[in-house]
Parts: sequence; C-alpha cells; structure tokens
Amino acid sequence: MLLCRVSAASHALARWGGRSHRAGGLLRRAIPFSSSRCCAVDSGEGGSAKGQYRDTVLLPRTDFPMKLTGQKLLDRELEIQQECGFANLYSWQRERKAKKEFCLHDGPPYANGDPHVGHALNKILKDIRNRFEMLRGRQVHYVPGWDCHGLPIELKALGELGRSGLSPLQIRQKAREYAEGAIARQKAAFQRWGVMADWDQCYYTYDGAYEAAQLKVFKIMHSKGLIYQDYKPIFWSPSSGTALAEAELEYNPEHVSRAIYSTFPLITLPPKVVTERDIESVSVLVWTTQPWTIPANQAICYMPNAQYSIVKRADNSQLLLVAMERTASVAAMLGTELESVGTFTGSQLEGGVCKHPTIPDKEVPLLPANHVTMAKGTGLVHTAPAHGMDDYSVASHFKLPVECIVDEDGKFTEAAGPELHNLSVMKEGTDKVISMLKESGALVKEEQCIHSYPYDWRTKLPVIIRPSKQWFINTASLKDKAKEALQNVRVLPESAKGNLLAMLDRRTYWCISRQRSWGVPIPVFYHRDTGEPLVNKHTVSHIAELFREKGSDCWWELPIETLLPPEVLQKVSSKAGPVTDYVRGEDVLDIWFDSGASWAAVLEESDSRADAYVEGKDQIGGWFQSSLLTSVAVRKKAPYKSLLVHGFAISERGEKMSKSLGNVVDPDTVINGEKVSLPPYGADVLRWWVAESNIFSEVQIGPTALNSAKDSISKLRNTLKFMLGNLHGFDPLTQAVDPKEMHYIDQYMLHLLREYSMKVTDAYSEFDAGRVIRVLQAFITRDLSSFYFSIIKDRLYCQPKDSLGRRSCQTVLEEILDGLTRSIAPILPHLAEEVYLHAPGHDKGDTLFKTGWIKSSSVWRRPGLEEAVEGACAIRDAFLSSIPGKNAAQYNLTIAIEPSLLFELMESLQEEPSSTSSQLAELMMAARVNLTSQLPRDLPSDALLNHGTFLINLEGGVIREDSTYDIAVVPSSAARCPRCRRYTAEAADCLCPRCQTVVSQAGHAP
Repeated sequence: MLLCRVSAASHALARWGGRSHRAGGLLRRAIPFSSSRCCAVDSGEGGSAKGQYRDTVLLPRTDFPMKLTGQKLLDRELEIQQECGFANLYSWQRERKAKKEFCLHDGPPYANGDPHVGHALNKILKDIRNRFEMLRGRQVHYVPGWDCHGLPIELKALGELGRSGLSPLQIRQKAREYAEGAIARQKAAFQRWGVMADWDQCYYTYDGAYEAAQLKVFKIMHSKGLIYQDYKPIFWSPSSGTALAEAELEYNPEHVSRAIYSTFPLITLPPKVVTERDIESVSVLVWTTQPWTIPANQAICYMPNAQYSIVKRADNSQLLLVAMERTASVAAMLGTELESVGTFTGSQLEGGVCKHPTIPDKEVPLLPANHVTMAKGTGLVHTAPAHGMDDYSVASHFKLPVECIVDEDGKFTEAAGPELHNLSVMKEGTDKVISMLKESGALVKEEQCIHSYPYDWRTKLPVIIRPSKQWFINTASLKDKAKEALQNVRVLPESAKGNLLAMLDRRTYWCISRQRSWGVPIPVFYHRDTGEPLVNKHTVSHIAELFREKGSDCWWELPIETLLPPEVLQKVSSKAGPVTDYVRGEDVLDIWFDSGASWAAVLEESDSRADAYVEGKDQIGGWFQSSLLTSVAVRKKAPYKSLLVHGFAISERGEKMSKSLGNVVDPDTVINGEKVSLPPYGADVLRWWVAESNIFSEVQIGPTALNSAKDSISKLRNTLKFMLGNLHGFDPLTQAVDPKEMHYIDQYMLHLLREYSMKVTDAYSEFDAGRVIRVLQAFITRDLSSFYFSIIKDRLYCQPKDSLGRRSCQTVLEEILDGLTRSIAPILPHLAEEVYLHAPGHDKGDTLFKTGWIKSSSVWRRPGLEEAVEGACAIRDAFLSSIPGKNAAQYNLTIAIEPSLLFELMESLQEEPSSTSSQLAELMMAARVNLTSQLPRDLPSDALLNHGTFLINLEGGVIREDSTYDIAVVPSSAARCPRCRRYTAEAADCLCPRCQTVVSQAGHAP
C-alpha cells in the first residue's frame, strides 16, 4: 500500500491528524454535477440495447415512500407514535441506568386557553434538547407543569357572572374546572407534537403537594424577615380589583394622557435665594401626565446639583421658578420669551414652601430628591407619595403623610372632597381636577402626551398606583445575592443577562398579595380588633401539611381551631383572648410566587439545580426572576445552571398575532390542515420550523416558512430513500467491510461523517438546532448528493452484488444513513423512527431512541486518507472546469505530477499507470485515467490542458509541500457500454470487459 510508503518517508506522516490547508481542494463540494454513466436503464436510454440488461443492474429497492401527504401523513405519524412507543419513552429512559442526569425544568404554561404557536415554539425547543440528551445516554429529568391559579383563569371561569353572590369556594370550583379543561387541551397538543414526557406525572400549582412545598418556601423567607406586611404604593388594577406585580404589567407605548403645566405659588421664599431685583408672587411651575394626583400632592422636588432660575414671562410679567436647563423648552411651550431674574443651585431652594393650588390652607415644601431628571417637564417634580414609587421614597425619608384618596375601583374617596368624591380618577376625575386648577388660576397649559403607560396584562386597561396594605418580599436585601448567583449562570443569548440584572436593579420590593379567591391563600390570621397578623413557622408548617393532605380549599372549609396548630391555639387563648378573636386572611399569593417556587416542588433533590430553564423573553421579569429570588432567599443559589431566552412567535409579516387582525396561526391547523387555506403539514414540519428558526429574535410563522420546512423535509426524505434503496438485501452484521479494506473514497466519507457527527453534537449541546440543520443540509448537498452519490452509482448498480467494492460502499451508506437518522431524530422523531423501521440490521421491535446517539469511530480518521482524496478532488476540480457542461465519462484524463508526496498519494488511488476502474478513475468519473510524472509530447491537438497546485500542510507545518500538477483532457475513443454507459467498450452495443464478466458470472445471456 502506497500510504505505508508515504508514512515511511517521514515519522511525522505516521501521526497525520491535523486538518490540511490547501488551495482549491474542497471546491468540488460547491460544483453540483450529474453523471449519466451509471446505466442505460437509469434514464431509459440505450438505443437498440434498451432494456436488454435491465435485470442485471442492481437498482435501488425500498418500500420507504418518497412522499407522505394529506391524511396518509397524519395517519403515519400517529402510527409511528404508537408503534415506536412515544408514550412510554420517558418512563423507559428514567428506569435505565445512566451515569449522568440532564434536568430541564419546565416553566409552567398558563392554563387559561387553547395551545398556540408560542407553546409549540417553547415545548418543541425543550423536547429537541431532551431527546438529544437521552440519545447520548443521559437520564433526562423533565416534568411538564401548569400554572393553574390567578386572575385570568378566575375571570374566564366566571365569565359574565362576575363574583357577586358566589362564595370563595364556588369561585374556586369554577376556576379549577376551567383550568382542568385548558390543561387537557394543551396536554393533548403537546403529545401530538411528539414531546417526550410522562404525561401522567405532571405538576400543577393547584395540587396540594405543590402548595405545601410553596408554603415551605414562604415559611423560610418569612422567618428570615424577607416577607413583611406594609402600607405602600403598588400597581393597582381597577379593572381587576387587585394588586399587580411588575411582571403582570404590559406597557402601552401609545397611551394618551392629558398632561398639564400647573403653578404652585411660593408663600415662603427659600432663605438662600438672593436676586438682584425684588421678587414677589413667584410660582413654582410643575408638569405632570397624571393631573388626578394633584389633590394628593405633599411636596415639590428639585435636583440639588442642578441650576434653577426665576424667570419673567414677556407676555404677562408672571414670575416662574424652573430649571435653567428647561427654560428654552418652557418658553417654547408658552410661546413667549422668558427673562432670567435670578439663577442659583437647587440646594439653595431648601426651606421654600408653596401653596397647594386646589386645597385651601394646605402648604407643601420644596424638597431635594435624586429621582428628578431634566428629560421632560420643568425640572421641578410634583410629588404625591400615595401614587408614585419614587414619591413614596421621598415621603419615607422626610416623614411625609401617605394619604390615599382613591378606592379599589379607581374612584376618588370621600377624603378627596365633595367635588371629587366618586369620580373615576382616569376619566371624569381628571376632567374635574383640571377644571379646579383652571378656576384657581393655576393651570398654565394643557396638552396631549403620548407615552408608555402600564396596563393590566389581562384586562388590557390602564392601572394606577395607589397605597395599600399588602404583603411584600424585600427584594432590595436579596438583590446583591441574586446578582452574584447570576454570575455563575450561563445565559443565552448573553445580552439577556444584562436585562436580567437591570430588572433586578429596578425591583426594590415585590408585592405578593392578591385580592382574589383563586390561588394559594397567604397563611395569615388577623386579630379582629387590632388587625395584627398572626403568622409564624408553626402556623405555616401546620397549614402546609393540611394543604398537602386536603388541598388549599380547606382554608375556607375548616374552622380556625383546626387551621391553627395546638401549641399556637394554646398561646393565643392564654394571651390574646379566644381564638374567635381571629379571622383568616382573604388574600392569595401572587402567581409568580406560585410558579417561582416550582424548583422546591419539582426538582427531586432539595439542593439540586436544573441544568437549564428555557422560556420566552417575557420571563426575564417573570419566572426567571421569581425563581431566582426565591431560591437565593432559601438556598443562597440560583435554581438553574443555564438560561435560554427565546423570542416570540409572530406572523409572517412581522406582526404580533391577534385574532382581530386574523393572523393567528393555530398549531392544530398547521398539523391537520384546513380545507381551503392550508394542507396538513404534520408534526415534524412544525418541529422543523422551530429548529430552523433564529430563536433569539422574533420567530415568524406562516405559509412561506411552513412550505419551506415541508420542502426541506421532502429533500431529506429523498436522500434517505436513496440510501435505503441501495441497502436492499444488505446485512451490516454479516456483510459489512472493515474500514481498512474499504475504497479510500468510502473511508474518506466515514471521516466526513465523523466530522459531521461532532459538529451536530456540539450544536445540540449549545441549544442551536438551527446550526444542526445548516450542517445537515451542507453535508447532504455538498458531500453526499453533489459528490459521493454521483460517484458511487456505477459501483452500486453495475458491480457484482457481493463484490468488495459494492459491499464497501454499502457499509458506508449504512453508517451514513444511521448517522443522519440519529442526527435528525431530536428534531424529526417521526421521520427518524420511520427510517429506522426500514433500515437494515435491526431486530424487530427495536426503536431508534432506545439505541443511542451517532456511532462514530476514531478509526475512521486514517493518516494520509484525507490528503489523498482531497488532493484528487483538487485535480478533479481542474478536470471538470476544463469541460463545463459536458459528460466527464466521455473523456480520458492524463494527470502529470512530478515525483512528490502528492504523486505518491495519487498512486495510492491508482497503482497502475493507466486504468478505467481504479479508485482515481472513479473519483474523476472519467472513462480512463493516466497517471504519469509528465505529460506526453504527442498529445492530440484537441487536448484540453490545465494546471494547478495542491498544498499539503500537516502537523502545524512540520510536513509542508506545495505540489503542482498538469492535466490533459481528450475525448475517449472507446464506445459506450450499453449496460453501465461508461465509455469503456471496444465497440458500440458491446459490453465493456467489466460488464461482460458481471453478466456472465450472473448467468445472464448477452
């Protein structure tokens, strides 16, 4: 063997393993071409000999269908699920022994509607990774779950009935029934999509055991002082009648507010303000987009380090106090010039006092504050502590009153005064306040302001900020620990980590109480007279056990004597009077606390962390954050090792999906089709769409994307069918050829298959199914269809059935088929199992997913192999470029290489000087190949000449050789063989020597 001689030439050659760097050697992958030399029956041609040798040619045979469409496709997918045990696969892999576990903790979808493409994107994305990990031998821990509580479910369950007249238990029963129906529909869809799980062992946030685990988290956090009750402003939804957390808000960027500029007359001039002119009747000018909060004003804030001016209006001589930086904008707004009367720093405003514009005898101070900005307004901020988070911070610092004059329905209370009482603050209440400012002469200007404003995520109506006595988590004390924990978490994409950290920074506290019935009750009792809460580790532990046994309905069903543990009952009775002096709380926990405690209820080990959490980008401020905060509070670490944050599914035009726009894509319709608009695509097309998408951006879906996915799978089926057809009758257990005895081109394909398997393994490990598809399609297009398949057809169809060359080729085809099938299995489980059922070498009842990942061997990478084949490919590129558009089989090729490493490599592919059947001739697809050290001098005049170089660079340059080669191409003088259609026959209608031998040995008459 010449490769041995090559190795002997240098010790380093024996260790060839580094990737070669060469010029032009891989161009053959980018040059699609077809060969017509395979056999006459392949195209129906052959002249007078047409069909004569049909029975002697080994054409592909398989009952694997080229296409599956319509109802046949749907039926076949369901048959595959049944036949290949999709329903039992998760349980099977949990019972097998595995060295490592892969835990993907499922974020619970909301149980309030039908499955949609957002569910498909998320669940299939998770399933692709789970199936990959299972195939590579890991034990997958994946328990699907549902978020079952909360306002949206309660509202949908009650419908038009509302809450009037219904007890909490009646409301809860209706909500539970609604959630159970939604769960059943979603679960059925997830199973149809091929998502692997034990669907009889899911988790539900309304399950008693789950609620008990949640209360254990509550107990630990409360005992650490992280959960407390307070009276402070929170987001309140008048349309829902409950407090909302930041994660339950949607910001409407097109919200229109009636913004106003209003004056607050200075009645006490700041002592440090000195001007050159006498000034009287100066008014502080403020700007707000929420005029209804003016009656609740307690102060006006300034920026201590900014410059402020008293300015005089040119049109009416009014004196106004504004920030110097905002003077030009204010002048433009007023439509008049402003003359500066005096300028000073903000700190000099200390001690100033203003008169409230609508409340007689009320005085408000000027106070410094860090939240004042110069982006809009006047640089002086109207401050109503009851209706703003920053305002509340100022009130806390300066001991200002926090008086709420707005009720739970968003209407002014009696405390707002008779003119405002019962008016809706966002509607007629705003009208009245503006009218009152006008009457007092304080209104300077009103304008429309389009800005981003928080809305209730479910009712889609504006929220307000109002103070309320609620239960809170002190996230400010957890923030630094949470940030530190995130440093040990891998986040994909990396940019999402910045968003996580930013949202943590903005969250100083987390309101966890909700004024609803459908949820986990906050386990607190209140003294009937004093309102003092009764909650401690003993009461919470006792209630948690009751919930575990009976479910949380028992909070309303059992008497307080049963809800309280004996030791607490005894203390209560002896200290504070009879237990009847206490009432149970009516608030429930925020659903983000529900789902955020899922790590405690679902992960098997109390100290364990999930390998991954995978959810949409909306969970950056939702489940990702609530899970992090609860886990850091209880265990001082994150509940996850990695986070994957994906985008949303949107319409093909890039629009958010909406029923009103008519652009909603229903995954059930994608799979089963509609009579007119869409054909049935099946589950694998939906899965391919997910895998192929750039999940880190918004993911578009529509007919274009789905048809593209369908076409891609059709091309893949074609490739798989070709290999299955050529493996007919092949038994890999008894007929496989040892790699060392294979043709070099076959060995080379095993080398490429090994590289392919490493690339797809890396891509799956990175949650990059899109890269898997790109690597798959490149391998099929360049390495298989355009290269290997076109070369081997002659060997497969025309060589003897049991010849070494044909069996060598079949061995490689079986390895490639097996590798490709396993590589697509996480994405296309139905197609993969269908192929496996048709593939040779398996026992009946075997399924692909129970037989592991791609089996590649380091033996497939042999010294000198890659250089020999790719050196030949470089020469072939030059050959094919000399005869563009013509049939390579009609030409003889002479290759001239001076004695060198390249010559020895080519000699390993063709030991004789001239051959029609060498491996080099097969690679070149020429009629005959002559290998020589120099071109002959007597070349015919019509010879086509070309020249090239091939660089061999191994071991980082230890072995480096830049070889030149010359080629000469002349038409073959031989006739075309009517059986194999190669130009190697002595005369027309005569078989070539190879085909004569094959036909005679097979007993066929010529």
